[in-house]
Amino acid sequence: MKKKYISYLMLAVLALSFTGCVKNYSDPARATQDDVNTSTKGLTGVAVSLQSRYAAGRGNIYNTITASGFLANELILLNQGNTAELQLSLGGTSLDGGNTLLSNLWSNSNKIVFDANLVISNSANIADKALVSGLVGYASIFKALAMGDMAAFWEKIPAGTGENVTFITRAEAYTKIVADIDLALANIAATPISTAFLGTIPAGIDIPNTLRALKARYALYGGNLPLALATANSVDLTKKSSFQHNATINQNGIFVAVTGTNNLWQPISNTLGLPAGLTPDAADKRIPFYLSENLTIAPRWRMAGFASALTSEWPVYLPGEMTLIKAEVYARQTAPDLGNALIELNKIVTKKPAADPFGVGADLTPLAGLNATQIIAEIYKQRSIEMFLSGQRLEDSRRLGRPQAERKRNFVNYPFRERDQNPNTPTDPTF
Repeated sequence: MKKKYISYLMLAVLALSFTGCVKNYSDPARATQDDVNTSTKGLTGVAVSLQSRYAAGRGNIYNTITASGFLANELILLNQGNTAELQLSLGGTSLDGGNTLLSNLWSNSNKIVFDANLVISNSANIADKALVSGLVGYASIFKALAMGDMAAFWEKIPAGTGENVTFITRAEAYTKIVADIDLALANIAATPISTAFLGTIPAGIDIPNTLRALKARYALYGGNLPLALATANSVDLTKKSSFQHNATINQNGIFVAVTGTNNLWQPISNTLGLPAGLTPDAADKRIPFYLSENLTIAPRWRMAGFASALTSEWPVYLPGEMTLIKAEVYARQTAPDLGNALIELNKIVTKKPAADPFGVGADLTPLAGLNATQIIAEIYKQRSIEMFLSGQRLEDSRRLGRPQAERKRNFVNYPFRERDQNPNTPTDPTF
């Protein structure tokens, strides 16, 4: 594993050296673009760098979890000296286009999209189609995640990269994500990914299963409920897909910034920030999975679960998310099927930790007798617990019609840097 990272060190460093928004990412100091575009090793190096940019340090994982966590009331701030996090914790008019965390999320996401497009478009230069399947599939995962992260916080996102780029709506973004994933899956169906390619990328990500899971997620967010249901049903729930970490060159970023310091933010409490009536059952085994408890030194409730150690893996998605997508589709389709919605909900409510690939399980008694309104509320509750601090709660809160008072913002302002440089930047949201 370490050899793989070292072999692509220079390409990864060059790829990670870019900053800024959706502008020209060319750099005369890097390897010539033609070398990257036509070289198997070059394209693979750029693809590997996508995971580093997305998952390492204060990349998209940290930024989306922090932003959604504060805006949807999952977190408490421990140190007001962290200005960006302080603004997010306050929300409202305290949060503007100068927030550095959101600006970094914006620029980093756009850079990921740029590099993913480079890999996808130039993979046609590679003769080995089994390698191409791997390159396109792997890059498409990070492109989908980056576009999805932007759509979670901004009302519109860039239509592409370049000078004075135009913008598309969130609905258009989700449609584009699904279309890109379909192309990747078609490549893989035509020519399965080579084991040689899998040996060159970091371990942990099941590419076909992850593409299907992300397709189900973003089809749901885009309102294509039949597609979300069909795709969720195609995901193998016995398999894991995660970002792997080690104690040296690829550490768990949330542990480094949060768990290991106890000086930034922590979970709000064992309520997980849920309102009265939706708080977790005291016997819910997901609470001691996600939270540790310290009765002597504040704060009482702290990160555990996927942020327990430098080496803790971080899921790309949780299998339980797919089950909850099914429940939501059944409950929200034109002719609601509350019976099947409850069946899927109870798969989550009754699931034992040992039955989940990641050990996430409530192990509670099944629910019964819920009406349509109660089932929707229960879906939100179970997503909030099952997928705690996954960066999805702000989207869930809006989509499932939770009261405005449960959010500190619906959407955020566009970064000042984007507005200053791009005349096509949309108007900021009113709240």
